[in-house]
Amino acid sequence: MILSTQLPLFPEAASTIAPEVDALYFFLIAVSSFFAILIFSLVFFFAIRYRRRSESERPRPIVGSLKLELLWTVIPLILSMVMFAWGAKVYYDIYTPPTDALNIYVVGKQWMWKLQHPEGVREINELHVPVGAKVRLTMTSEDVIHSFYIPAFRIKMDVLPGRYTTVWFEATRPGKYHLFCAEYCGTQHSNMIGSVYALEPDAYEDWLSGASAQALSMAEAGRQIFHQADCVTCHLSDDPLGPSLSGLYGSRVQLDSGETVVADQEYIRESILNPNAKIVAGYESVMPTYRGLLNEEEILQLIAYIRSINDISGTDGGSAATERMESDQ
Repeated sequence: MILSTQLPLFPEAASTIAPEVDALYFFLIAVSSFFAILIFSLVFFFAIRYRRRSESERPRPIVGSLKLELLWTVIPLILSMVMFAWGAKVYYDIYTPPTDALNIYVVGKQWMWKLQHPEGVREINELHVPVGAKVRLTMTSEDVIHSFYIPAFRIKMDVLPGRYTTVWFEATRPGKYHLFCAEYCGTQHSNMIGSVYALEPDAYEDWLSGASAQALSMAEAGRQIFHQADCVTCHLSDDPLGPSLSGLYGSRVQLDSGETVVADQEYIRESILNPNAKIVAGYESVMPTYRGLLNEEEILQLIAYIRSINDISGTDGGSAATERMESDQ
């Protein structure tokens, strides 16, 4: 919205959702201001117009008006429903990431932001993204509640320990933008700041290729952790004690309780840290917990590896995934 960029109190609008957020905000301000001015004006007008002029004056009885009652009931109702519907749409748009978005992973920790690209590039308190590309942030915390806030993009999402939250954006103009933690998280909360660099696609590719030259991709790093943690013993052996990982991500899993759950990142994370929470039908509860042995970044890398096996299996009926898993053994 042009108005927001001209007022010094408002940050630059630099994402696709920013103009709609600003439009809704100014609509709410305009409606609130109109009715506040109207009500106070009527209060002063009625106080003067209908003041008592003498001790003997007796005001006439006021006869109610059904039309007037309906008018000041229906108009606020319509305005409230417009606000609700508009706000619900904006909320849905912000917190429903597109399926084709670029995935970037964020871990909040007192007092820094740790970010990792699928290609393996890691950043601390900085985020590089391409202009015109949809970017999905998958976030979690290693300690307390944080809040990932980029004012210029009009996005803010709590980052919670023990679960994943997501938000997405699409930068519309190159530049450097502020990144804040918007939730008090300790004595150095005010220092938990950073910068977001929105680059033209060619410049982003140049930056990414240079930064990722010596970095392992998240899936490859997860594969190494998979071997180091001896996950192959139960999941890739000839006589596996645990369920197969081929095609697991996104599939429906039957539990011994009779329930069916979707094997998403929340399910996989819980299975790593609390393996007894959901036992797969046909298998015993023999998997140890890796709580305290793996940090949040390593868990995200493991999930990326499991997801890569799933991506391979989805392309050719699982044969490539089988070959990959056999080579891992």
